[in-house]
Amino acid sequence: MTTKLIPIVDQRAASHVPVIPVIPAHRPAPSGTLPDTRGRLLRDLRISVTDRCNFRCTYCMPKEVFDKDYQFLPKSELLSFEEITRMTRLFAAHGVEKIRLTGGEPLLRKNLEVLIESLAALKTHDSKRLDIALTTNGSLLSRQSQALKAAGLKRVTVSLDSLDEATFRAMNDVDFPVADVLNGIAAAHDAGFKSIKINMVVKKGVNDRDVVAMARHFKGSGHIVRFIEFMDVGTSNGWRMNDVVSSAEIVRMINAEMPIIEAESNYTGEVAQRWAYADGSGEIGVISSVTQAFCSTCTRARLSTDGKLYTCLFAQSGHDLRALMRAGKSDEQIAGAIGLIWKQRVDNYSEIRTEETARMKKVEMSYIGG
Repeated sequence: MTTKLIPIVDQRAASHVPVIPVIPAHRPAPSGTLPDTRGRLLRDLRISVTDRCNFRCTYCMPKEVFDKDYQFLPKSELLSFEEITRMTRLFAAHGVEKIRLTGGEPLLRKNLEVLIESLAALKTHDSKRLDIALTTNGSLLSRQSQALKAAGLKRVTVSLDSLDEATFRAMNDVDFPVADVLNGIAAAHDAGFKSIKINMVVKKGVNDRDVVAMARHFKGSGHIVRFIEFMDVGTSNGWRMNDVVSSAEIVRMINAEMPIIEAESNYTGEVAQRWAYADGSGEIGVISSVTQAFCSTCTRARLSTDGKLYTCLFAQSGHDLRALMRAGKSDEQIAGAIGLIWKQRVDNYSEIRTEETARMKKVEMSYIGG
């Protein structure tokens, strides 16, 4: 019998020792094309709107750490909707085209549709509408889908790790039923969201036996299941390489029962490898951030709940943009700081991952979103 050791400490990484970004003396106007040291352009921004969640998924917010005594961020430390909108406008000037709202569970943030409406009014550097998406556990989707759609939300991704009742309740660890998530997906579809993505984190010996059932359930529905390799995000989920089910194995399992054919990517930097059903009834995706690193094409930045910029999901610390805003810095100064941070970006964690690096203190996924 093995014992799982989980550190009972604040794992928001070095976020409470703020790294105040440098404002460069020379600040050219954002051009919409901002490469990092490897030529990776800034195109995607993930914004965590809350660090709270009503689930306690064992791979993300285990109860052993995020218990009733855990101190979540007070409201005064959260970015306001106005601050998020301002920050998004500055990122869009640098070339960001896609916004994804995350958490925690983003639908716990009150009046989220007000924020979405503000973001929907913004434009990309070339005067197009921003592509605004949301990742949710689906628990509150039934009651909010219509308002989210009306506000301008374009796409929805729902996390669902098993269709087996006992397995799903054990993984969310709050005894939440599968049916309520499926009802949320149906409500989102009825509200007008098409090609909803269903994210399933696959962990060996926990829910890997449910992979084929998940694929079969959504086959022909118009929705896309994406199977994600269990990752060493943060420090509290007890990650081990032995718990990873490779995307190659996932593809093999599905193909054995429902033949699939590899499909071309929709765009450069797409993290999910696409596989289409041979009978034309839809597709699945696999995200191989452990076994097939995609660092070389990563275009994502992440903004934490309290306004820190992280340039990698596996980062150890962030850059405190909120401090610049609340110190009264101008748009030009903040945009200059963002540009300098991204230009200096060297991140390639998944390319160098080892059992040793997995034990490094890293920012928690619930703090910056997945």
